[in-house]
Amino acid sequence: MSSYLESPAVCHLPRVTVIGAGRVGSTLAQRIAEKNLADVVLLDIVKGMPQGLALDLMEARGIEIHNRQIIGTNDYIDTSGSEIVVITAGIPRKPGMSRDDLLKTNAKIVVEAAKNAIAHSPNAILIVVTNPLDVMTYLAWQASGLPRDRVMGMAGVLDSARFEAFIALELGVLPADVKAMVLGSHGDLMVPLPRYANVNGIPITELLDAATIERLVERTRNGGAEIVELMQTGGAFFAPASAVSVMVESILLNQSRLLPVAAYLQGEYGLNDVFIGVPCRLSCGGIESVLELNITDEEKAALHLSAQSVRQNIDRAQEILAAVSV
Repeated sequence: MSSYLESPAVCHLPRVTVIGAGRVGSTLAQRIAEKNLADVVLLDIVKGMPQGLALDLMEARGIEIHNRQIIGTNDYIDTSGSEIVVITAGIPRKPGMSRDDLLKTNAKIVVEAAKNAIAHSPNAILIVVTNPLDVMTYLAWQASGLPRDRVMGMAGVLDSARFEAFIALELGVLPADVKAMVLGSHGDLMVPLPRYANVNGIPITELLDAATIERLVERTRNGGAEIVELMQTGGAFFAPASAVSVMVESILLNQSRLLPVAAYLQGEYGLNDVFIGVPCRLSCGGIESVLELNITDEEKAALHLSAQSVRQNIDRAQEILAAVSV
């Protein structure tokens, strides 16, 4: 008599590594596990912290009704075989600091994290969250040696969500009915596109006057700084974690969602050798394609100015890293 259990199959469960167990990293681990997307490895240099957070999240599994494994560790060997690696490690902004002020410290952290993670998960897709985001994504791409379609930065999803939230609050409509698009760097020179913002298909230019739209655009550009000023002891983490989880979901489930992310450009939008926020399709291979929107000359100039600032900071970061390695 034969049995179907004589040679039991070994099921492969997807694994996502989150480097940095701070507020963004730990909240992201929670989002991924509770969405039942993947097992999560939470890594941090602080002894005991990722282990404690992982245990806390594991103890909630019965309540949240999922069976995903969450591992806390200080050792990169435990991250082996990850489909996706998310880098959130780095020092956060403090009141009065710009994202660029974080350049020196975070450059070294991100480069080391990218090298160590990819050494143990050479087939992984890399998502960078650490600020200044576009610069850190470039450094992580260089350090990892991965092809450009497997490295991206989380920025546009968050910035677009903030723009959508402010539009919804202004109009008193359901946030899910609002769609918006923000291009460019994750900073003061980001490029929100009011022409592409709508409420259930109705352009916001028909619902709001020009002065109100400009006010919401400026609030979007300063969305992170506004939270830093209010909190004083840290920055945003709920919305950033949600933004990354959407990217992770689109990749793991091969959804091919069109999302604005920091991608490496080779001629698109007239830009080269820079990571900058543009709409991309995300699937199981990473960035499936970059969509070139029909933008105005004014919008293109703003995007190029944003990219120029990123390029200057990339050069600064490379000089800093070269000086440290001497």
